[in-house]
Amino acid sequence: MTGFRRRAAACALAAALSLAMLAAPATAAPRFAIEGDQFLLDGKPHLIRSGEMHYPRIPREFWRERLRQARAMGLNTVTTYVFWNLHEPEPGRFDFSGNLDIAAFIRTAREEGLDVIVRPGPYICTELDFGGFPAWLLRTPGLRVRSMDPRYLAAGERYLRRVHQELAPLLSTRGGPILMMQIENEYGSYGRDRDYMLTAQRQMIEAGFDVPLFTSDGPGPHYFEGGPLPDVTAVINFDGEVADAQASLEELRKFRPHGPRMVGEYWAGWFDHWGEQHHTTPPQRAASTVEWFLQNKVSFNLYMFHGGTSFGWLPGANYSREMPYQPDTTSYDYDAPVDEAGRITPKYRALREVIAQHLEAGETLPAVVESAAPTIAIPRFELNQSVALLDALPMLSQPVRAQLPRNMEALDQNYGFVLYRNTVPAKASGKLVVDEVRDYATVLCDGKPLGTLDRRFGERELDAGLKPGMRLDLLVENMGRINFGTRLDEERKGITRSVRIGDTELLDWTHYPLPLSDLSRLRYAKQSQPRSGPAFWRGEFTLDRSGNTFLDTRGWGKGHVWVNGHHLGRYWKIGPQQTLFVPAPWLRRGSNEVVVLDAEGGPASRELSGVADPIFETPASKTKPDAH
Repeated sequence: MTGFRRRAAACALAAALSLAMLAAPATAAPRFAIEGDQFLLDGKPHLIRSGEMHYPRIPREFWRERLRQARAMGLNTVTTYVFWNLHEPEPGRFDFSGNLDIAAFIRTAREEGLDVIVRPGPYICTELDFGGFPAWLLRTPGLRVRSMDPRYLAAGERYLRRVHQELAPLLSTRGGPILMMQIENEYGSYGRDRDYMLTAQRQMIEAGFDVPLFTSDGPGPHYFEGGPLPDVTAVINFDGEVADAQASLEELRKFRPHGPRMVGEYWAGWFDHWGEQHHTTPPQRAASTVEWFLQNKVSFNLYMFHGGTSFGWLPGANYSREMPYQPDTTSYDYDAPVDEAGRITPKYRALREVIAQHLEAGETLPAVVESAAPTIAIPRFELNQSVALLDALPMLSQPVRAQLPRNMEALDQNYGFVLYRNTVPAKASGKLVVDEVRDYATVLCDGKPLGTLDRRFGERELDAGLKPGMRLDLLVENMGRINFGTRLDEERKGITRSVRIGDTELLDWTHYPLPLSDLSRLRYAKQSQPRSGPAFWRGEFTLDRSGNTFLDTRGWGKGHVWVNGHHLGRYWKIGPQQTLFVPAPWLRRGSNEVVVLDAEGGPASRELSGVADPIFETPASKTKPDAH
């Protein structure tokens, strides 16, 4: 090639590269960034006004309405956890469909003018069974979550990479609404392993999450020792009034002198435990604190903006010095600005009024969005068909035999009940000793209830008067794995060690796993005599219009409810929750089916009704009632 031709070819190549560079998107400043002490959105200082809501706790049909309510209150962002336990119910089997379609939830938020903060965990707490970890992790002996255990890290890495497949197009680095993401969750309340937290950060980056990352921890310098990471934005969680906000943010500033000031969770309400007080907080307390945030340019996330419901087996549990086990209620209303049924509360209006006074230039608030689903009452109806749980065992379970009692995880079961069956051996006498019950056992002898053992009170013994040759059944309910603190790794369910009668250990057990994921095989009959033990009850009611309602479970003992196949969750007469929320999309005009598993038995016929408002009846104290 001649020199002229080489120069001409070079010029042509340069021109082609120039055109390609013009055609390709220029490397622009990211849509969202953190610089110094500020968040920047499209290059301008940005104050995050966020509220938390969780897509699995809200029927998908309500997502858009709840997001519009958030925008109308003055929020510009919505925050959500990602629920690993729901997305990967068994190892390697992922589900992002229907109510678990987190990408659809985030796209809807963008359509409604909201940005998004995502908190994928893997640990998320949120009063969720096992803190959001899938229960199958506990099938591996010795596995430790939130640690450098390679088995745990491999499972978490697989999960994060799969979440990235769903969310990649929605990251702000690609023009999407996801501004930033959280590394782990409140690790400072759990441990001090810096290598683990650095690994958690690396796993998120290697999974492909290239948006700004942050850590979130509770108030107090001792929590900052384990949670925050160098060169990663740290935010703080707390509740209380303006003075508490000032003190908490000052603690954070002492620990981390530079970086944006943000409250990752401002606890605008609180959750409930069974048998304890129902929690409410004054609307003005939240409003005055949020006003202080806005006046002082502190970004915030209201936890919760809308709590919703921990349907089915979702609720977790806590523990305290006074109580070894504190199971959470089904309702996750949280005394939030939008209540469990999607209704606007006085707290919402107080917060909206404050936010409206601190909008950006040219910003206006949309009109308040009331719930389109009416809340209806349903007249009392009878559940007059039933089948005893012991009679239903062949319809629900295949027996598993083993010398020693196996825990639920060893039976490859995640949630529900296990019925343990044995025969009282010859010469055995004395108290029944179960070591240990996780979490609530109904003791039956020859089909007759003899008593209960309740983990909340550390109960392990029952003077049941057992005699040789009697059939012993222990119906043990998983009431939710502990979701906060250092006992996460200990949360295997069912019977965890042994059973004795006096000094005689019982061997050769028959187990009936009862996950209760499919009740279609149950066969009912009209019941004319009272039931003396656990039983399923069935009834129907008719509607001429659909709407939200709350099933009034007063008069029942302890159990679970399904409506048209949807598992509403747990009820328990000890309160404080006395009703179960039924979303309008789960009801239909015409006939609706209700199935109740009542663990206590009862009269020959039972009744329920639907009421327009939730009922909370607070027990007098935490002490054990005379009867459960």
